[in-house]
Amino acid sequence: MIFPEYRPRRLRRNEVLRSLIRETQLSPDHLIYPLFVQPGKGRRDAITSMPGVFRLSVDELAKEAKECMGLGIKNVILFGLPEDKDPVGSGAHANDGIIQRAIRELKNKVPEMMVSTDVCLCEYTDHGHCGVIINQQVDNDTTLEILARTALSHAQAGADMVAPSDMMDGRVAEIRQILDENDFQNIPIMSYAVKYASAFYGPFRDAADCAPQEGDRRGYQMDPANAREALREATLDVDEGADILMVKPAVAYLDIISRLHDEFDLPVAAYHVSGEYAMIKAAAANGWLDEARVMQETLLSIRRAGADIILTYFAKDYAKLFAG
Repeated sequence: MIFPEYRPRRLRRNEVLRSLIRETQLSPDHLIYPLFVQPGKGRRDAITSMPGVFRLSVDELAKEAKECMGLGIKNVILFGLPEDKDPVGSGAHANDGIIQRAIRELKNKVPEMMVSTDVCLCEYTDHGHCGVIINQQVDNDTTLEILARTALSHAQAGADMVAPSDMMDGRVAEIRQILDENDFQNIPIMSYAVKYASAFYGPFRDAADCAPQEGDRRGYQMDPANAREALREATLDVDEGADILMVKPAVAYLDIISRLHDEFDLPVAAYHVSGEYAMIKAAAANGWLDEARVMQETLLSIRRAGADIILTYFAKDYAKLFAG
């Protein structure tokens, strides 16, 4: 069919027609809202590099979760800022740790909320790396036991899903085994299967106080130049028992999201990370773009690439727009 017999603009002439044939759908049901939990009471501290995002004490976290439910956001993922740090991140699996307390509070006050937890050691180690350092290197196998204990402690506190983000080899299998051995067979693992060593994480490291004291994370996070390696990483996590595969960051790696979507039958998640969020916020604050429209377009691009789930700091803003 060629012009003038076929005119594509016929189906674009009004919003009713555009909505009728819209290929990609995005609702709050597809979103997970990341939340930062800190010690104290009545604390809601703004994160300068992430406008609109806060570090919340446990009591304020419950209030935030109730607001989220009211907006139709039913999924959150928790990141913790502990009272103390040590070389092996022991606070990550403490029974009275910040995340463990936060999970119990959310399940008590907002039981219908789906609570996922980030499983990593970077927020809990005094050196800021995602694993135990031995001989000036992050030791993979020593770290696995601590990650598994952390995931188990989250499940015991009431978490609905655990999400290991450390990029240690074999951690999905280690976590699956300890969960199953302790009668948590029904707790899914959303694996950060493909996590790149990205410069887009800067604001998050400010928010979570987890920047490495020395060196960087390129020894365990993926090289941004590699795409085929992403399939190898994801295949390993599938074989080890992952239930959901995540790509992080999202916007700079839409091709990777698409590859995973085409290659695997498991749901694919994508993390629209702090730097990607902060760039839009900064440009909007300067009047250089329409924040609401760019937010929608960006999240749709992630969904269109093949993400079933999007973790984004824009979740509340999108939910308000969706409801309006």
